[in-house]
Amino acid sequence: MTTNARRYFGTDGMRGTANSAPITPELVLRLAEAAAAHFRKGTRRHKVVIGKDTRLSGYMLEPALTAGFVSMGFDVTLVGPMPTPAVAMLTRSMRANLGVVISASHNPYCDNGIKLFTQDGYKLDDKSEQRIEELMHDTSLKRARPERLGRAKRIEDAPGRYIEFVKNSFPRDLDLKGLKIALDCAHGAAYRVMPPIIRELGAEIVKQIGVNPDGTNINKNCGATAPSRIAEVTLASGADIGLAVDGDADRLLVVSKQGRVIDGNHLLAAIASHMLEAEQIRGDGVVSTILANLGLERFLNGKKLSLFRTEVGDRYVVERMRKAQCNIGGEPSGHIVLSDYATTGDALVAALQVCAMVVRSGNDVETFSHLFDLVPQQSINVPMPNPQATLEQETTQNALATLKRHIAQQQGRLLVRASGTEKVVRVMAEAEDERLLHDTLEATKEALLAA
Repeated sequence: MTTNARRYFGTDGMRGTANSAPITPELVLRLAEAAAAHFRKGTRRHKVVIGKDTRLSGYMLEPALTAGFVSMGFDVTLVGPMPTPAVAMLTRSMRANLGVVISASHNPYCDNGIKLFTQDGYKLDDKSEQRIEELMHDTSLKRARPERLGRAKRIEDAPGRYIEFVKNSFPRDLDLKGLKIALDCAHGAAYRVMPPIIRELGAEIVKQIGVNPDGTNINKNCGATAPSRIAEVTLASGADIGLAVDGDADRLLVVSKQGRVIDGNHLLAAIASHMLEAEQIRGDGVVSTILANLGLERFLNGKKLSLFRTEVGDRYVVERMRKAQCNIGGEPSGHIVLSDYATTGDALVAALQVCAMVVRSGNDVETFSHLFDLVPQQSINVPMPNPQATLEQETTQNALATLKRHIAQQQGRLLVRASGTEKVVRVMAEAEDERLLHDTLEATKEALLAA
């Protein structure tokens, strides 16, 4: 069976409503068998590391994955609730053949998903995901003989291993003593590891929220996707800085003591500037996505740095970083990839770099938001039963082409794409004229709904 379209995998792994296709025990078990077949080489013992976030459905999917891998002769190491970047790190350090994360990242608890990592800690490329999908429908996969079945074990020291890994990314000549920090762990995968990291480096946690997961409250009115919550907490607690992560802790949100949210574009600019001054930046630029603000591009160009744009998704950012030999990349949403330390977006590593910059400069994090002016952007999501099919219709393509030409004539941009994680079409417009933005978004929505 060969196909050019991926049926299950999207922008960031496989994702959907828990206990509905494709996030069912049956399909996830088949995914594990197919992934094992794809990664199996030779006759030696193979190992997989499996982590998860705090969603209730993790209790359903973890055993299904374990059964699938064990049936194929893989030994399974279970690490429990851990950030996505922690699983990438543990996969490398434990010399596993692959790593698996059970998480739907910033989505509500009713969703869940599967992310796969290679033995080097990188997310799979499109070709590998397509091959695994093909193997999921292959009825001739050879399972292990009874004496060659895998074994499963749970390790309890995974949090400690990751805590030390993240702390080692912090400059050794600095500490966080005297810094007051507010934390929001989104009731997610970072709840056991983020507070100890901050405390052990000397900071005072004046307020922490999102550290009491119950299986259904992950990302609920908290975390990186609820900026008003951490802004309110930071302001009320008198903290010097507020730090929030999303459900699987690969996305960071930073708030100043005045309660101002620092846009992801500004975080990238601030970290890149610091690295440039320290002569640490490589590749002569920063990698981000098509959603990166034009203001960021202008700022970097002013420092003789390029902005390399990719499709949306931190794995595409990482792929381009490796190709361009850059050591900083990220997305406006707060995925920050610092390849000197990690192979994927790591909110905790990025948070420590921001804190180090605050300590070393003596400046309020608020100054990071004044590096340049953002070009106005507006975004909407248009719910669609089949987003990709809608965008492939000729009438839709013609209407969108006309709208894109119109806004481009006024130095603006219109981006329309099918979400890889939800059944929506994501629309973003960017231009100096905010009336033009509003009119363009409304016209785009009408064109999509008329399809």
